[in-house]
Amino acid sequence: MVEDTPSSCRNLDAPRAPQDWFATTHWTVVLAAGRRSTPEADRALEELCRTYWYPVYAFVRHRGHQREDAEDLTQAFFVRLLEKNYLGGLSAAHGRFRAFLLACLKHFLANEWDRTHRLKRGGNIPHLPLDWQSAETRYLVDVTDPLSPDKLYDRAWAMALLERVILRLETEAAAKGADRQFQQLKPCLTLGAGAINYARTAAALGMTEAAARVAVHRWRRRYREMLREELAQSISHPGQVDEEIRALFGAFTA
Repeated sequence: MVEDTPSSCRNLDAPRAPQDWFATTHWTVVLAAGRRSTPEADRALEELCRTYWYPVYAFVRHRGHQREDAEDLTQAFFVRLLEKNYLGGLSAAHGRFRAFLLACLKHFLANEWDRTHRLKRGGNIPHLPLDWQSAETRYLVDVTDPLSPDKLYDRAWAMALLERVILRLETEAAAKGADRQFQQLKPCLTLGAGAINYARTAAALGMTEAAARVAVHRWRRRYREMLREELAQSISHPGQVDEEIRALFGAFTA
């Protein structure tokens, strides 16, 4: 029976200060810990779950569960995942946390549905501070595309990844006193190079077009660097980064 909320769950949705971001590759730390629970592995797993909890909710909802049941199942799943020793004996899913989490979720849903309902009736499912209203609003937008639950999960994962990269860039820009410049250039990060209107961007920032091109180039380069850094947090080998990038961006064209 789930009687208490693990301490690592209590602020799962709370943002981290920049200095708190875990520098070591998260998933590698978790895998290295194996059956042993260490502070480093617990923190790494918590950070991964904090970033990618919405794809889990979207998958559960798209499997046909109503909103209230999906909230209960998502909460129960993360409580179970963050319990000590839960990872022991589970497959590393080819070294990708994205695939591992989905495999664990499918196993959980297949085996825990009845149990979760019993806990719900008994009032023993702990409440995790997740933004359910925002998640449901987002889900209703996402579900307009005719995607399978697995495809929706991958697309939601990719969006969560990109949002985290943007948040880190915004934090970095603010620390450098370049917040206004970044906000003006943010739309340029994901546009094709030929679609960027440098003259308009330069006018908005009060700089020459040549200076605007340099600024856009620098932020786009930093965006790519951070994207790779974030992906590295959820895989076990650096050689998987390019493959994972292709897989995640492929979710937008599925």
